[in-house]
Amino acid sequence: VQLQASGGGLVQAGGSLRLSCEASGRTFSSYGMGWFRQAPGKEREFVAAISRSGGSTNYAGSVKGRFTVSRDNAKNTVYLQMISLKPEDTAVYYCAAVGSSNSGSTYYRKDLYNYWGQGTLVTVSS
Repeated sequence: VQLQASGGGLVQAGGSLRLSCEASGRTFSSYGMGWFRQAPGKEREFVAAISRSGGSTNYAGSVKGRFTVSRDNAKNTVYLQMISLKPEDTAVYYCAAVGSSNSGSTYYRKDLYNYWGQGTLVTVSS
């Protein structure tokens, strides 16, 4: 599966952005999806994940309550709605897909993901 992330940009602290990640192929609903981010000089870290069905989600503590992950399997797209953005949210955001036999599972370990998008840059100014 190929993933194309979009929606990044420059926003002031306290602002909002919505990232999108469109997947190619007809088996999008077979994949758990995740969002990760990598700030300059730091390792790539888990942000959010959503199960194949969309019924289960999981968030990093640093974004819980501010970010919402969702998916539309009919559109082969996963979203990350981000509100109350902070300068420390500045990073390249990546979407990723993991083949999953369990429709309700979410995955926070980046080493489990098989496919990665190219990343979209989010910059939050103070």
